[in-house]
Amino acid sequence: MPKNGKNYNEAKQLIETGKEYSLEEAAELVVKTAKTKFDASIDIDVRLGVDPRQADQMVRGNVSLPHGIGKTIRVLALVNPAKQEEAREAGADHVGLDDYIEKMEGGWTDIDVIVATPDVMGKLGKLGRVLGPRGLMPNPKSGTVTMEVAQAVKDVKAGKIDFRVDKYGILHTSIGKASFEPKKLYENAEAFLQTVLKLKPSSSKGTYVKSIYISSTMGPSIQVSRSTVQR
Repeated sequence: MPKNGKNYNEAKQLIETGKEYSLEEAAELVVKTAKTKFDASIDIDVRLGVDPRQADQMVRGNVSLPHGIGKTIRVLALVNPAKQEEAREAGADHVGLDDYIEKMEGGWTDIDVIVATPDVMGKLGKLGRVLGPRGLMPNPKSGTVTMEVAQAVKDVKAGKIDFRVDKYGILHTSIGKASFEPKKLYENAEAFLQTVLKLKPSSSKGTYVKSIYISSTMGPSIQVSRSTVQR
């Protein structure tokens, strides 16, 4: 088993073993433990007491983070010609339909989010194997299948993120960069967690939020006390 690097070990020493930190403390600490030469992503992992195999316990939603995630979101708008100018003016990086569907059939996926109108979704069915595993398939629940193309593009560009629980009951998403002020990371994390709390399935029994961890890319995890969130 490979040994952890010097930077990781130095960062690990800043974290008190077994301690659960408040969300504010964790936001301060995660910046200090980000010791990479690049601007590391700050991620949050939330383990939920749900069974994702049950349709009525699937936790999925979206939230507009107050400060974005610190990266330029590349948006593809798959729309008919009548909507293409609207998408371009709203800031979509790529706009088209059949031409981009053909590119994606060939394996191109150099994008972060796809926005589409309901009338073109029939054409996207054949791309399920390409888009599904990458989480790129547009979905009405996430606001990426809509006739309000301009608004959808602007929302995504401004920091709206889509999330869904994985098969292990864990939500994982980025909440910013190591260059962010801790206050901004805290506010992004708070917005995400409050949205997750509101999405608690009525069929979920027992403890809903089982654990919360925040970490930087290649950095150690910091456990967040659930009591600072579930108030």
